[in-house]
Amino acid sequence: MVIKMKLLIEKVISREDMEQLAQLARKIWNEYYIQILSREQIAYMVEKFQSVGAITDQIENQGFEYYNLRPGGAAAGYIGIKAQGDGSLFLSKLYISKEFRGMGYAKEAMDFITELCKERGLNKMWLTVNRYNDNSIKVYEKMGFHIVRAQVANIGNGYSMDDYIMEKNII
Repeated sequence: MVIKMKLLIEKVISREDMEQLAQLARKIWNEYYIQILSREQIAYMVEKFQSVGAITDQIENQGFEYYNLRPGGAAAGYIGIKAQGDGSLFLSKLYISKEFRGMGYAKEAMDFITELCKERGLNKMWLTVNRYNDNSIKVYEKMGFHIVRAQVANIGNGYSMDDYIMEKNII
């Protein structure tokens, strides 16, 4: 029997935090996306978007915030967000390690993000999700998101992201 631990949500600030996040990202992306993407595309995307250098640039130069999800101190997942000029919040990343899925941590993380939106006066949250990621789409729909459109984005090296854009109004 697995006991659910209290979830700590800690802002990523230090270089060590970023290194731990990048390591966790590599693990999660390889355990989850292998059913949707090739190993080569996963490796490319992790390096481009979730390496220490990419995370550092996003935090220091692009206005992103990252948070580690730590039940009982364990590295269980992470959030990446960015406030937009139109009064919305872009939920760039919400990932939970395989062994921590199904325990309600994604809902707790979403509650945390929703509270941040309210505190900051943001009225909408949006995200992109792989069009073939049926499980995540269902989770997001259960959390109040709806699909507003599809988009295909060229990310270089011959790869593209085939996504839905989903939105949720914050009340």
